[in-house]
Amino acid sequence: MENQSKKEVMLERMKEKKQEVRVVRRIVFVIALILLLIIGIAGFRAYHFVSAALKPVDPDSEKVIDITVPIGSNLDSISELLEENGLVKDARVYKYYVKFNNQAEFQAGNYGLQPSMTLDEITESLKTGKVYREPLFTITFPEGLTIEEIAERVIAKKTKYTAEEFLAKMKDKEYIEELMAEHPELLKEDILDEDVRYPLEGYLYPATYPFYEEDPSMTLIVEQMLDATESNVMQYKAVLDDMEKSPHWLLTFASLLEEEATAQSDRQTIASVFYNRLEKDMPLQTDPTVIYAMGEHKKRLFNKDYEFEHPYSTYQNKGLPPGPIASPGLASIQAVIDPAKTDYEYFLADSTGKNHFAKTYEEHLKNKEKHIGN
Repeated sequence: MENQSKKEVMLERMKEKKQEVRVVRRIVFVIALILLLIIGIAGFRAYHFVSAALKPVDPDSEKVIDITVPIGSNLDSISELLEENGLVKDARVYKYYVKFNNQAEFQAGNYGLQPSMTLDEITESLKTGKVYREPLFTITFPEGLTIEEIAERVIAKKTKYTAEEFLAKMKDKEYIEELMAEHPELLKEDILDEDVRYPLEGYLYPATYPFYEEDPSMTLIVEQMLDATESNVMQYKAVLDDMEKSPHWLLTFASLLEEEATAQSDRQTIASVFYNRLEKDMPLQTDPTVIYAMGEHKKRLFNKDYEFEHPYSTYQNKGLPPGPIASPGLASIQAVIDPAKTDYEYFLADSTGKNHFAKTYEEHLKNKEKHIGN
């Protein structure tokens, strides 16, 4: 009897276990089914969303929307511009569509686009540069100019404003703060440092700008240049974040290269020299900072000039100056981001402008004797 009782208990337990297994299997099956349904619904919605985003915003629209693609714009900013103006349904979908189709090289300018246009038609327009209206005139701002040189050589000659009016605007704190509010990622508090001569020094991007009014306002001119700087600098935001550096640091560093170098290879090599000197806590000792500090247009510096004490002088102070000393172009900006890998710590330019590099001070002195003399 006792053995039979044990068998009955064991059989009962086995039945219970089988029942538990059946319940677990049912639960797993239901969960799997629910997950498949969720994935299916999500996939269907995603497909529907993307399919809709690939179609024209309004196929029947005859409206023409004027947009301006600033010089130096990247795909992200152009995609967002199109969505903001109701020309594409989703900036992200458009961006991936362009990448998937290997389209690039969009041209800056003013465009008259329609919500009825397909993504292919919009892309082709931006690639070919077919503008809706031609500019009345253009203004070219060369690379490497200071704000004072921009005022004298460009503003005073190409616009209705005097150099004095432009420089006054560049020191207008209220105006600068307005721009800081409009460009919070680019214009930080460091441009208001008491040692910085002009808050926007180095931030006015050198390029040729189209204008569609006979007398463009000073603010329009400045804001176009700032937009171009923002497009060219903020494409490296992730890199700067990794380096724990700011746009101000980047433009300051790049401005030194702009004033010292001519060829792209020189920019990258000079950048390596500056990095090496900064790493070893050596003063950069770059002549353009002394010239900028003195506020004079000097072709040659003398020994007494190197003793001139000023926050911008990299002979009297270690590290970078308080701010940019000129407007750097994209080549100089890229050289800071991607410098050459060298052990050079010195360089000098001969009478032809060619730079000669050295790893030691002794080699530098030999270069000086050979290429410059006493």
